[in-house]
Amino acid sequence: MFVEIFTMSGLGILSTVFVFAIGLFLLALVIMFVIDVTQTHDAVRRNYPVIGRFRKVFTTLGEFFRQYFFAMDREEMPFNRAERDWIEKSADGVSNMTAFGSTRNLNSVGTPIFVNDPFPTLDEDALNPPPVTIGPNARTPYEAESIINVSGMSYGALSKPAVRALSKGAKMAGCWLNTGEGGLSPHHLEGGCDIVFQIGTAKYGVRDVDGNLSDEKLREAAAHEQVRMFELKLSQGAKPGKGGILPGDKVSAEIATIRGIKVGEDSISPNRHVELKCIGDILDMVGHIREVTGKPCGFKTVVGDSGWLDEMFAEVNRRGIESAPDFIAIDGGDGGTGAAPMPLMDNVGLPLREALVMAADSRDKHCLSKRIRLIASGKLLTPAEAAWAFCAGADFVVTARGFMFALGCIQSLKCNKNTCPTGITTHDRRLQRGLDVEEKSVRVKNFVEKLRYGVGLISHSCGVPEPRLLRRHHVRMVQDTGRSILLSDMCRPVGEDTRAA
Repeated sequence: MFVEIFTMSGLGILSTVFVFAIGLFLLALVIMFVIDVTQTHDAVRRNYPVIGRFRKVFTTLGEFFRQYFFAMDREEMPFNRAERDWIEKSADGVSNMTAFGSTRNLNSVGTPIFVNDPFPTLDEDALNPPPVTIGPNARTPYEAESIINVSGMSYGALSKPAVRALSKGAKMAGCWLNTGEGGLSPHHLEGGCDIVFQIGTAKYGVRDVDGNLSDEKLREAAAHEQVRMFELKLSQGAKPGKGGILPGDKVSAEIATIRGIKVGEDSISPNRHVELKCIGDILDMVGHIREVTGKPCGFKTVVGDSGWLDEMFAEVNRRGIESAPDFIAIDGGDGGTGAAPMPLMDNVGLPLREALVMAADSRDKHCLSKRIRLIASGKLLTPAEAAWAFCAGADFVVTARGFMFALGCIQSLKCNKNTCPTGITTHDRRLQRGLDVEEKSVRVKNFVEKLRYGVGLISHSCGVPEPRLLRRHHVRMVQDTGRSILLSDMCRPVGEDTRAA
C-alpha cells in the first residue's frame, strides 16, 4: 500500500514538472514570437517569427560541420582536407603514403606538374642542401642550415605554449623561428633555436617611449646569440597596407611589457613605418639596423608590381652592393595567420605564384642573386608548393599556417577571437591546457623533416641532387586550355640564376 501511494505520488510530481516545463517552453515561444514580429533589424525573423531564428543557428553550425560531413577532400579553403591530412600524418611521424591514384584534379589552372628526368638522381647521389650565407657584409653573417623555416607569428597572436613548442621544435629540426612583429619573448628563446627578430611598423620590442626605433633596444636584442637576423616588415600577406592587429583581450601584462604598450588595449600598428618615404629610406634603415646590430637585415613585403623593386635594385647597384638588403621575404597576398579586413585579405597584393617570379626576375636582372637571398612565404606547406618556390627562384621557404597545423590547428577560423579550441591562438588558460608543449614540439620537428624530405623527393625525380638546384624548366604549369607549359616559357628571360653558387 505504501509503495503504491509512493509510486502514485512520484508520478504526480513528474506530471506536474512535465506540465510546468511545457508551459515554460510555450511561454518562451510566445516571447520570441512577440520579439521577432516587433523587431526591425532582421526581415526573415520579422516575416517568419521563431522559425526564422534557425537560419542563424544553421549558418553558425555549418561552419563547424562542413569540413566533417559535406566538403570533399580538395574543396575547402584556405586549406583542404587532403593538405591538412598530409600535415597531420607528417607531424605524427607516420607514413603519409596514399593509394589508388591522386584525388587532385591535375587539369586545374595553376597546378604545378614537375618534369621528371629519365635518369633521376640516385639515392647515393642525393645531397643535403648546404648552408647558405645570409648577410656576408654584416659583422656576424648567418650560415642558414635549413631550407624550411618558421614564418613570423607573434607572441600575443599565438599563445605561450604554442610559442614554446615552436621554439623547441625548431631547435630539434635545425631551422629558424621568426618572432613576428610582437617582439622577442623568453618563450621564443626557451628552446635554443635560431631566431629572426621581426621589426613591425610599431617596432615592438625595439621602440623607445615615443614609439621610435631605439638603437639601445636593437643592441639589447642583438646581444642574444640566438638572434641571427633582423627582418623589417613592410607588409604582410593578410593585410598589405595595414599594420598588425591584436585585440585588447589578448594583451596581457606580459605581452604589454614585451611590446611596450598598455595592458588590455587593442594593439594596432601603423600602416607603414612612418620614417620610410622612398626607396632610399628603406635601404638606409636596413643598413642602419645591420650596422647597429652587426647582424644581417632584410625586409618582408607583399608585391603588387615590380616597378619599385627594379628601382630599389638599381639604387643598390648605384650605391654599391654592400648597401643591399641581405634578404627579401616575399609574402603572398592571399592571406595569412593575422586577423585582417576582408577587402585587404581577398583583393590586395599578388598571390605568391606571381609575386615570387616577379621579384626573382627583377633581382636577377640586376645581377644581385648572389647578394640578396629570396625567402618565399605564402601557403607553402606541402612538398609540391615548396618545390615550386625553389623552381621559381627562392633560396628558402617559410610557412606559418603549416606549423599551426603541426601544432594541432583544426582550421576553426577563430584565431582573432581568443576562443581557439586547440589552445594555439588563445590566452584562455583552460583552452591552453590542451596544447602539450613537449608533444607538439616533436610534431613541429617531424613536419619540418617530412617537408624537407618531400621536396627532396621531387628534386631527385627531376634529376637534381638537392632542391636549390631546381630551375623553372623543371616545372610545368597547367593553363586554362588544360595543357601545361614550362614555367621558364611563361617568364621573360632574366640574368643568370646563380643561387647555387
